Amino acid sequence: MRELSGRDPRFAALVAKVGTPSVELRDSTFGAVARSVAYQQLAGAAASAIWGRVLALFPEGEALDPAAFLRKRDATYRKVGLSGAKTKSMKSLARHVTRGDFDPANFYDQSDEEITAALTKVWGIGEWSAQMHLIFSLGRLDVWPALDLGVRTGWAKFQRCKPPDAKKFITLGDSYRPYRSVAAWYMWRVLDVKDWD
Repeated sequence: MRELSGRDPRFAALVAKVGTPSVELRDSTFGAVARSVAYQQLAGAAASAIWGRVLALFPEGEALDPAAFLRKRDATYRKVGLSGAKTKSMKSLARHVTRGDFDPANFYDQSDEEITAALTKVWGIGEWSAQMHLIFSLGRLDVWPALDLGVRTGWAKFQRCKPPDAKKFITLGDSYRPYRSVAAWYMWRVLDVKDWD
């Protein structure tokens, strides 16, 4: 935060309005990745309600166990609000983990590129979901989620311009290295600042 503020007075002004970044990291587990799938393309409250109903299907947190997740029928997940596509994606994830293709608990020792490559082999998990896991489960500081519309919209508000497309936005994050995750957090937050000029 201090480094980025020192580079750009306008960023310092945004920090003064928003305050210190606050991120409660989740563990890197099967459940954390499955949760990110449940949250794809949904508002937070709706996604939270659906994920809560998924967890309620399992005694004592077994939803966080990929083998237990695979034992339930697809129709069971649909009844609690998971779409067919999200159910397919979570089951694909569970199969990868139970086969030993990768274990999210081992991601702490791997590079961002290795983690992204592993996760994007799962049906329905793309670069955006992998980046959210890198930021919010693993606490990686230099992730620039160019596919995230909220970050692009926030950046446009911050810069007083039209939102760039995702391809162009990739290079626009270079000035925030090696703290692009921190910059992205502020781009999400600037959307809530009513008097940003």
